[in-house]
Amino acid sequence: MSANDPAKPGTVYLAGAGPGDPGLLTLRALHLLQTADVILPDDLVSDEILALATSGARPHPPQIIYVGKRCGQPRITQAGIHDLMLEHAGAGKSVLRLKSGDPLIFGRAAEEIAFLTEHNLPFEIVPGITTALAVAAELKTPLTDRSSASKLIFATAHHAQDKIELTPKWQGAFPPDATLVVYMPGRRFRQLADELIANGIAPETPCVAVSKASTPEEHVLRATVATLNDDAVGPAPVILLIGDAIRPA
Repeated sequence: MSANDPAKPGTVYLAGAGPGDPGLLTLRALHLLQTADVILPDDLVSDEILALATSGARPHPPQIIYVGKRCGQPRITQAGIHDLMLEHAGAGKSVLRLKSGDPLIFGRAAEEIAFLTEHNLPFEIVPGITTALAVAAELKTPLTDRSSASKLIFATAHHAQDKIELTPKWQGAFPPDATLVVYMPGRRFRQLADELIANGIAPETPCVAVSKASTPEEHVLRATVATLNDDAVGPAPVILLIGDAIRPA
């Protein structure tokens, strides 16, 4: 595979669009945007990124079908997304399934991989910059540190419908030398923080809540787990970074 290989007929590409800034796209994702026949983007894929689909020379514009889900309210079901991939790839079209961040991190990629495998549809996975890495770079703070953080934990407070826990759980005390990244934390930040404290995170642990990361509307709130406040956090989407490695630059 080369970054400049065009999208192939009948192939599905599960690709990451990064956190929102078009400058953080990979070359491979950019080339697929400019050569795929059909694009199935999530809601969090920015308009600036989708505009790149028609910015290059191509014989015909792509068909863009929005398949996002926001705040638990789907515009289309996951089964519907599967049907679209099968319909268009089965008709010999190249399909770009474009997800915000990285497709393999909280992107329901496992379900789509299983579906594509079951139906013998060729597919390729194109990694993207996940939001946690983009936020750390923007804040000029490490996620790991030789003196304070030798572990990195990615978690989410958004679960399948049959799971009701607000926060991730672990056995024993929370590792003091870990950085915790919470994707899709919801809006009950004070309740989330209280449950994290109950699960072993020290109240004085630094945290950063970043809204609309890498976009012009980015909002950064620095706090501790004890002082995290619902009203001070910016609008969705939000990512929460917690740990002693999260310090001001």
